[in-house]
Amino acid sequence: MFILLIVPNHFWFLGFLFDPHYLVNNAVANMICTLVFGHRFEYGDIHFHQMLKCSEEIFKVPATFWGRLYNQYPAIMDFLPGGHQLAFSSLDKIKKFIGEEVKRHKDDRNPSDPRDYIDCYLHEIEKQKDEGAGFTEENLLYCVVDLFGAGTETTSNSLRWAILYMAKYPEIQEKVQTEIDQMIGQNRQPSMDDRARMHFTNAVIHEVQRFGNIVPIAPPRMSNRDTTISGYKVPKGMMVVPVLKYILRDKDEYATPDKFNPEHFLDENGNFLKKENFIPFSIGKRMCPGEQLARMELFLFFTSMLQRFTFRVPEGEDPSLESLIGITCGPKPFKIYAVSRI
Repeated sequence: MFILLIVPNHFWFLGFLFDPHYLVNNAVANMICTLVFGHRFEYGDIHFHQMLKCSEEIFKVPATFWGRLYNQYPAIMDFLPGGHQLAFSSLDKIKKFIGEEVKRHKDDRNPSDPRDYIDCYLHEIEKQKDEGAGFTEENLLYCVVDLFGAGTETTSNSLRWAILYMAKYPEIQEKVQTEIDQMIGQNRQPSMDDRARMHFTNAVIHEVQRFGNIVPIAPPRMSNRDTTISGYKVPKGMMVVPVLKYILRDKDEYATPDKFNPEHFLDENGNFLKKENFIPFSIGKRMCPGEQLARMELFLFFTSMLQRFTFRVPEGEDPSLESLIGITCGPKPFKIYAVSRI
C-alpha cells in the first residue's frame, strides 16, 4: 500500500534524474488526509497541491527575518506588509479548504459510525454543549491545520533526508537492502511486525532522525516554580526553549556525533540499541502527539522504497548535506536516480 501511494499509476521517474520532494510529500500528506478526511486525493488535484504549497509556506516563515520580527512586535506587524503576511494568507486558504471538508462531513456523516478525525470531533462538539470545553468548529479547523502541517512536514523531511543519505552512502544503502531481502524478500510488502527483526534498518532510521536534526527546536515550556538545572537558576515563569540539536549530537553519547553513522544505534552484537537521550520528538507534556504514527510511517515508507529501488546520485556529484531552515529542517533541493530492483 505504501509504495503505491508514493508512485501513482507507474514508475514514471525510472531512468530520469528527479527531485523526490513532491512524490514523498504527496504520499505522506495523503496518509494524513486518510486519517483526518477519510479519503485520499488524486495526485493531479489542484486544490490538494495548493494546500501542500500553503502548508510549506507556513512552516518556512517563522525562521525568516519577517517571522522573527512578528514574534517581537505582533500588534504592529499585523498592519505592515512583509513575508509574514504570506503565512497568514496561506493559513486562510488552508482553513477554507478544510472548512469545505467539514461542511461535507456535516452533510453526510452518520453519528453512530464515525469515519475519521473530523467525524469524531463533530460528535464531540454535539456532546460537549459547553463551549468552554474547547470543542468548537473554529478549533476543529486549527486542529486539522496542526495535524496536517506537523504530520506531513516532519515525516516528509525525514524521508527526503533518508533518500539523500542512502544515495550519498551506497554502502549503507546496500546493507539495508540486504537485510530487507533476508527478512522480507520481494514477494510481500513490509509490515510493522518486521521492524523488531530488522536491527540495522531500524538503526539507520534512527540515525536519519538524529543526524538530520528535523525539528531543531522543540515547543517552548514555562517553569512553574523556581528551580536549578545544572547549576543555572531558572525562576518561576521563565520560558525555556529546548534546542534538540545539542542533545542529538552529544559527543558523550555518540562516538561520531557530526557524521552519519548507524553504528550509534547498534550494540557490539549488531542488535538495535535504544538510547534514552534520543528524543527527536521531544519529551514531556509537549512532546509530539503523533510520535507512534510517525515511527510507523518512517519504517514502512523507508523499507518499501528500498525494497523496490536503489537511489543514486549523478556520477561525479557529491550532494550537499546542508539544511533548509524552518520550523522543520529538510535537505536543500536535490536530484537523484531511482533504479528498479524488481
